[in-house]
Amino acid sequence: MRPRELVEYALNLLLAKNMSAFAGLWAEDGVLEFPFAQPGYPSRLDGRAAIHEYLRDYPAIVDIRAITRQQVHETTDPDVVIAEFAVDGVAVRTGRPYRLSYIAVVTVRDNEIRHYRDYWSPLAAAEALGGTDELMAAFASGGSDA
Repeated sequence: MRPRELVEYALNLLLAKNMSAFAGLWAEDGVLEFPFAQPGYPSRLDGRAAIHEYLRDYPAIVDIRAITRQQVHETTDPDVVIAEFAVDGVAVRTGRPYRLSYIAVVTVRDNEIRHYRDYWSPLAAAEALGGTDELMAAFASGGSDA
């Protein structure tokens, strides 16, 4: 699969709530980074196992019902794409709408995600989830604050 196709497939897995398959797209030593992470929230996950653990309960936290906008941009580096997408769903515990926009810079080699930089708004997510404490409790396992 070309990087664009792999990212489009990944978004379909996210929508299908197949987090095991989604995490399985990462290389064994792949990295997931959150450049906008708040203090105390993981800023980096190293390895497929840590990414799987982080994503495992995602559907029990956020019920993504639609990807309302999706565009994948190819770059001058054939291994790197930039994905812009927006999701529409519900924060499971609060029942509040979960509408968030994301930008991800994704490096794919040998049909695996090697590096995924996830630019999203933790404050917008916290609002839907019921506050920053709830956001931290929901997603803070398995990462580093480096």
